[in-house]
Amino acid sequence: MRILDTRVFRGPNLYHYRPMIRMEIDIEELEDYPSDKLPGFTDQLLEIIPTLWDHHCSYGEHGGFVKRLREGTWMGHIIEHIAIELTCLAGVTVNRGKTRSTEISGRYLVCYEQKEEEVGVKAGELAVKLTRWLLAHSLPDLPSAMRGDELAAFNYRTELEALINVAKEKALGPSTAGLVAAAEARDIPYIRLNEYSLVQFGQGKYQKRIEATVTSQTPHIAVEIAKDKELTIALLKDAGLPVPRSLLVRSEEESLDAADRIGYPVVTKPYDGNHGRGVMLNLRNSDEVREAFKISSEESSAVLVEKFVAGRDYRILVVNNEVVAVAERLPGHVVGDGIRTVRQLIDVVNSDPRRGIGHERVLTRLEIDDQALLCLQKLGYTLDTIPPAGEKVFLRLTANLSTGGTAIDRTDAIHYENIQMALRAIGVIGLDIGGVDFICPDISRPYTDVGGAIVEINAGPGFRMHLAPSEGRPRDVTGKVIDMLFPKGTPARVPLAAITGTNGKTTTTRMAAHIMKMAGRMVGMTTTDGIYIDGERILKGDMTGPWSARVVMRDTRVDCAVLEAARGGIAREGLGFDRCDVGAVLNVASDHLGLRGINTLDELAALKQVVVEAVHRDGWAVLNADNEYTVKMDRYVDGQTCWFSINPDNELVKEHVRKGGRAVVLEKGVNGEMITLYDDGKHIPLLWAHLIPATYEGHARFNTANAMAAAAITYCLGASVEQIRTGLLTFAMTFYNTPGRVNVFDEYPFRVIMDYCHNAPAMEELSTFVSRLRVPGTRKVIIGAPGDRRDSDIRDFARLAARTFDSFIIREDWDRRGRGEQEVADLIRQTLIAEGIDASAISIITHEFAAIRHALDNSQQDDLVVVLADDVTNSWKLITKYRQPEVYRRWLIEMGESVPEDEPVGWRLNRR
Repeated sequence: MRILDTRVFRGPNLYHYRPMIRMEIDIEELEDYPSDKLPGFTDQLLEIIPTLWDHHCSYGEHGGFVKRLREGTWMGHIIEHIAIELTCLAGVTVNRGKTRSTEISGRYLVCYEQKEEEVGVKAGELAVKLTRWLLAHSLPDLPSAMRGDELAAFNYRTELEALINVAKEKALGPSTAGLVAAAEARDIPYIRLNEYSLVQFGQGKYQKRIEATVTSQTPHIAVEIAKDKELTIALLKDAGLPVPRSLLVRSEEESLDAADRIGYPVVTKPYDGNHGRGVMLNLRNSDEVREAFKISSEESSAVLVEKFVAGRDYRILVVNNEVVAVAERLPGHVVGDGIRTVRQLIDVVNSDPRRGIGHERVLTRLEIDDQALLCLQKLGYTLDTIPPAGEKVFLRLTANLSTGGTAIDRTDAIHYENIQMALRAIGVIGLDIGGVDFICPDISRPYTDVGGAIVEINAGPGFRMHLAPSEGRPRDVTGKVIDMLFPKGTPARVPLAAITGTNGKTTTTRMAAHIMKMAGRMVGMTTTDGIYIDGERILKGDMTGPWSARVVMRDTRVDCAVLEAARGGIAREGLGFDRCDVGAVLNVASDHLGLRGINTLDELAALKQVVVEAVHRDGWAVLNADNEYTVKMDRYVDGQTCWFSINPDNELVKEHVRKGGRAVVLEKGVNGEMITLYDDGKHIPLLWAHLIPATYEGHARFNTANAMAAAAITYCLGASVEQIRTGLLTFAMTFYNTPGRVNVFDEYPFRVIMDYCHNAPAMEELSTFVSRLRVPGTRKVIIGAPGDRRDSDIRDFARLAARTFDSFIIREDWDRRGRGEQEVADLIRQTLIAEGIDASAISIITHEFAAIRHALDNSQQDDLVVVLADDVTNSWKLITKYRQPEVYRRWLIEMGESVPEDEPVGWRLNRR
């Protein structure tokens, strides 16, 4: 049994709208052994992981998965459930999964939800190890079962502890996770910005950030004040608030002198420490102060000595000038029963399923360390002492939950005067979120009557004690924070359009972004040549994947996103956002088949359909009514559908419009073809197709369709009719606007058109366009095809070219993608000859730039040269610079080519 591949999906994907892990597993001979044929396997599995009883599986009831195990289910399905449960046992709650068989016997795609990818991946690996270990006990002769040293070395508990430690290091802490959950409940998107607790809520210009419980609105100066314990006490004292007397010291002798001046008992604490580390309480003599100073000074270069305040330890949480929760905290302890030793009582406490390592559970396990032994020593106890029944034996000096403490909710008990005291204290420091550590006999009585003191102000206080107290009612403190960051009615999302399809998506994306810019938006755009913010390229390269989408979502200037979503990114890790306002699928046609497990047009359509499924209920799917695959996607739209069609007789669109639906259609008129918008019974002529520069007077039919799609997308994003008209009329197919998309250069005696056409459907559209142009001379094409396409796809591509062009120069891509030298070129040549092209009309010049130079040097007046470019940028530079010798010479030098100084270069000189 082998894991063949593991893939992490970080957004909506082919398998689910949530982030998922997908493992491709070969269960090998276990295909013949469902669980009911594995003696003892199910019982042993349930003994090790009894919480699998909670899995409902397809039965939808408690014990449903166990029923499936008894009846017989395959190992891929079993591993899915084990991986889910192991993730939960590590402290990361997930519950979704699905397993699918493949065309190859014994191979399964095991998919399960992930919230922290490293935890998810390791949970899947441990699930496979565990099943192999169990097989060694049920059917040890199976090849998949563990053997020998591997079997002897495997220890499930040790492996699970290691997984828990990974979660402790990588997963969000309880406070941050609670804030994320509160944001999700309010439909506010989030992006985790690092491996720790830095999280962005919202998108673009509306974003807010948190780091643990410090927000982007928290004043930096307030955090610095709270970290300075001496300054904090001074400010609170000056405000008339109750604080203990304290002195800052830097040596043991100074600490003894301070204790004498303040008066025993005292406390020592690190000057800038946190989480209770190095805090020593109730020190009653100089020996204890000496020892305490050593411990406190390990955490800080300076130590605060302050008067010990007797009473109960309370944490008062203030959010946005409101006391939202109060907890009474007790240091980690055990309660004697007169029978068991302290060591045994610790084991009993740690067996509580609510306790875990670090922050992975509601409570933290008690640790036997130097501080625990010191606390026992003060009582005259050891770990083997049997405490009397009912006695609380404290193992910690401070009441921090992270060291095993417990919390009791007291929110409803706090007295009004104590509330006002806490609000004043946080106001003095200047925090938006702050924790007041307050010691007093009884929080339900005013501190002015019973006494008490503020012993610390916490910037970035932990929320775990309030979200899940050991006793009492949980408080929605994280919801209060999110409501502070995003008051009711405040936007958190930017309008977002995602565009996919086989052909036309880059041009349509650029058109739509241009229209939205004309509408006054600050547009973030991703395309095949880069990421653009407000028309300026900030990153170069193919940026159509999910990472690029997240870059746009993180930019604080963006108030509208138009994102090209390519097949590769969706297949590799899903979408880069959780949902979109507009999801457009322009077409589905043959391209990229045979790659990443996508072998048929139906499978390709299912992959692109992910964009449609990501449209929210109030959003719009923009679909091509002339494509059979996009038409089928309509049934998966949660929002509404806006069709576009260049066929005025499309019955689907006609019926949709009759019902008041939204559509963009091409209607014939006396002056040409009119792009028309229908919406809620309204008939709105937009503009004549031939007036749009990108259509080249209506000859470029594919760009007419792209313009219609862009109009539909932007109308659904909120652009007005006039803004759409202006945008389309001012969008030209220049290299700057649409590199590699029908870029025309007319500075030679002949016309040159450069395009990134690379598949048969695109060639069909390009051929139609070229056939409509008046070309008195020869139609020439420089042609090549990507090496990772199937032979049949390359032949179809070449056949279509043979029907349109007269002369052919075959080049090769710079990256042959696994093909041999000239393999693709020979395949294209053979196809052209088979289609009746004379061999004398075909040349093979594999170097792209040499092929372009040859075409330019040998073309005559009124010819048409179509360059199907691979390196779009440098091909265009060559085309435009070749006619200017000095400019061309400089470009050659930039490209690293050797150029003889005394020899002329360039098109004009070569022509002579």
